[in-house]
Amino acid sequence: MSVSNTGRNFTTVVYRDTLNTAVIKNVITVVLCISINFVNGTLVHTFTKHQVFNMNPRYILYIHLVINDIILLTLFTLIQVLSYIVFTLKVSLCIIFLMIAILANLNNPLTLGVMAVECYIAICFPLRHTQICTVRKAYAAIAVIWVLSSLTILPDLFVALATESLGFFRSRVFCLRENIFRHPDLSQKRDASNTIFMVIVWLTLFYTYFRILFTAKAAATDAKKARNTVLLHGFQLLLCMLTYVFHVIIAGLTYLHPKGVLAIRFTISILVHVLPRLISPVVYGLRDKMFRKYLKRHIFCTGSAQTHPQKTLQRP
Repeated sequence: MSVSNTGRNFTTVVYRDTLNTAVIKNVITVVLCISINFVNGTLVHTFTKHQVFNMNPRYILYIHLVINDIILLTLFTLIQVLSYIVFTLKVSLCIIFLMIAILANLNNPLTLGVMAVECYIAICFPLRHTQICTVRKAYAAIAVIWVLSSLTILPDLFVALATESLGFFRSRVFCLRENIFRHPDLSQKRDASNTIFMVIVWLTLFYTYFRILFTAKAAATDAKKARNTVLLHGFQLLLCMLTYVFHVIIAGLTYLHPKGVLAIRFTISILVHVLPRLISPVVYGLRDKMFRKYLKRHIFCTGSAQTHPQKTLQRP
């Protein structure tokens, strides 16, 4: 079944699933969202309950990454479910959802770059690490990340406010970025800004990895762990980059299999937007010894952690 979603100077044909297919897809997405967000939420709760993490810039940056994953996954699931229930959304509401989701998506690669730099300083300048990497500077870096991401998406909003009519913002559309920010120059601006961000972060990851590789001793356990961590950051960044080629992948597969456009869009959306959110808990939540220790204490011995909060604070 197809429905025409009309707006100013364009008409988009949108195909819809049958009721059974729609229910199955939404159940899969919601179950994955709840499961992943539960794990990430447990990590955030563990972080907030133990002072040892709040005083470590590495974990502050990590939990910022996890929070962005929670925001991005929640909004992706919400928009998908609403698109099946009511199909179209008010433009003003869709703008709010998209702006927050895009900001969270842009924050992730920048956060990975900052975390790689922190690993590089810890290995290559261990005596100065506590002076360079402080809690205050970690929060300052997070603030800069949000500012840079905002400067990337705010021009799209300003252009839309300047070029679209008031009636457009009162209308209803299928909630996609290209249906809201429709000016042709915005897609070129988006591609340029994404390319700049990706190049900067990739260069940062390559530089920090090879500096760690050549500076630290090959037999050092911390050096090996730092190199592996930077490699995992690179893998996370690679997954982040899939969002920038999301439409290209769908267009290519749809060209090869035009009748499977709905299945292709759903499958690629899960692979690109949902499953990569599992990587962040693995990098520190399960792989890091200290976080794993406190996570186990929180899961299996919650009562003791709440009864003796001072003991937790005294174990850095």
